[in-house]
Amino acid sequence: MFDGGMTISFSVLNYSPRKFVFVNVPQKSIFSRARLNPVLAIPSSSSVILQTDESDNQLEVKKRSGNISASKSHDAATNSLLRQSNAVGIIGGVSIDSTLSFAQKLVKWSSKDGEYGVPLILCSDPTLNKELLLHERSSFPLIGGSKPEKPNFDPELIVESLRSKRAFLEKSGARCIVMPCHIMHSLLDEVSSGSTVSFLHMADCVAKELKDANMKPLETGSPLRIGLLTTDAVLAAGFYQERLQNEGFEVVLPDKATMEHTVIPAIEASIRKDMEGAQNLLRIALQVLLVRAVNTIIVASADLQNLLPQDDPLLKKCIDPMDSLARATILWVKSAEKECGFNNVLAKLCLSFHQFSLQKETYSEAIPSSLSQLFKTKVIS
Repeated sequence: MFDGGMTISFSVLNYSPRKFVFVNVPQKSIFSRARLNPVLAIPSSSSVILQTDESDNQLEVKKRSGNISASKSHDAATNSLLRQSNAVGIIGGVSIDSTLSFAQKLVKWSSKDGEYGVPLILCSDPTLNKELLLHERSSFPLIGGSKPEKPNFDPELIVESLRSKRAFLEKSGARCIVMPCHIMHSLLDEVSSGSTVSFLHMADCVAKELKDANMKPLETGSPLRIGLLTTDAVLAAGFYQERLQNEGFEVVLPDKATMEHTVIPAIEASIRKDMEGAQNLLRIALQVLLVRAVNTIIVASADLQNLLPQDDPLLKKCIDPMDSLARATILWVKSAEKECGFNNVLAKLCLSFHQFSLQKETYSEAIPSSLSQLFKTKVIS
């Protein structure tokens, strides 16, 4: 249940061949499920039908007196589900719960007077999500008592899949695309290459917030240290370290023993739903970094989020990159809305000036004509 009355049936997520699509427009919301191959499918309670073909080309959606009709559109401008200049597209991550939580934050944090403040469309592909999840957890020693399945991870195929979803969101009207998934950001540069819309990188959002906080080093003469807790796959990708270091931060990582005996076991305990064990292990991992004089700790793992109670003092030392991405997205939405408003005012001014120029030209032509007629009248009389 989303705030503001948005209800989503999670049962559709149990069908692996299906792609989950959710559309949120201010003052109304839509969701549908569509097969990866051409098919028209939607719950009876919904008011919109969405269909995609094999290349993720969508069909134009129309509503007529309560009846739904869909037809091929060859005009990109009329083919968009969302036509706002500040529409956001979301590519779902390895955890659908985390993705929907991110969407909920966007709606809740940007809403006012009961209206949804962020027009968005969310696309989540369970097959892709599973491949990314297996890749991220492939380094874990044990999951459920057995070695996790080794994925046949092909970055090129993953990028191709993500780029097709990017194209789908662009055609749907998205002007900014975000990916609330840590491991996906290792491929963001390739996915966004050639796109005409904005992309927000989660590590950039975190680095900017930390920079704007104007924190002081805990040890005099030392650089400002930031701790990072995440999976081996995200650490190996290195984008958090690179972008934080570019902003002048020293990134402190858990040592091998901490990863093997606290961080990864905490994630495993969370997956097994052993919440007490996961909480205790996470607290130890956080304390290990804090004694190394870090100002704050980035917890970049969906499995480690929401483990500690909200009143736990350790949370004051942590930052959730998903929250940073949500806040940055809302700022982008507001900025794009203001820019659109300015452009509309400018367009109206230009139109008014053009109309005034036409009127002035007509008036200027009318005066000599009137004078000439008056002169002829005087001569004849």
